[in-house]
Amino acid sequence: MPMGKRLIYRLLVSDTDSWFFQMFRYAIVGGASFAVDYGLLYILTEFFGVYYLLSATASFTAGLLVNYLISIRWVFGQSKLTSRTAEFVVYGIIGVAGLLLNNLLLYLFTDHLHLHYMLSKLIAAAIVLAWNFAGRKIILFRH
Repeated sequence: MPMGKRLIYRLLVSDTDSWFFQMFRYAIVGGASFAVDYGLLYILTEFFGVYYLLSATASFTAGLLVNYLISIRWVFGQSKLTSRTAEFVVYGIIGVAGLLLNNLLLYLFTDHLHLHYMLSKLIAAAIVLAWNFAGRKIILFRH
């Protein structure tokens, strides 16, 4: 197989324990999760009049579920835990810590720095992405 095809196969298809390849995949998964999170935040806040921090909590939770379902199959491989329930609980705990960080940053950027809540979300999402990847990679998954 030519080197370019081998690289693409390794990036997108094969099981991998490479932090680089996993972070690449996690960025793709994170993009999909973020699209759900960001879109739902906007819809709940702008169209349904939900307070932005409540919208952020609901939208983050929806994004977390999307992230979990894709990540366990495509990004990380084998869990350190044998129970899917325990795995999801730990994944969720890391996600809740990310949610708390997300909402704290949204609050600080929006209410104290007076940024628009959607801009605050973009900044917070980049920080929380790094937290979630590192936490899940180190605590939960073998590869």
